Amino acid sequence: ENVRDWIHTEDHSSAVWDILTKGRMGETYLIGANGEKNNITVLRMILEAMGKDPEDFDWVADRPGHDRRYAIDSTKLQRELGWRPAHTDFAEGLKATIDWYVANESWWRPAKEATEARYRAQGQ
Repeated sequence: ENVRDWIHTEDHSSAVWDILTKGRMGETYLIGANGEKNNITVLRMILEAMGKDPEDFDWVADRPGHDRRYAIDSTKLQRELGWRPAHTDFAEGLKATIDWYVANESWWRPAKEATEARYRAQGQ
């Protein structure tokens, strides 16, 4: 199973801002929210939140060299800069994200269609 540390976009942005405004020059800060979940669990949660069958997807092979787990330790960021994620309820954050995309389809739909057309043109 592929595991990732999922983080709400607002939390990621606030961490970047804290690094830019409070971080020490030349230091590296890892951004994470202690939100590790495997990809298949998140996919099923998305499908359920959208009123779909949680098994309504196609399995595909992992790309060569695909990392099975991305482990992020944001202790330094939290300790040195005092940053903490604000969105700690994963299901709630996921629902808000889905709602945003539904409400803002006119913003993302043209980019999605252009990308799909480019893939089709490449035979993918």
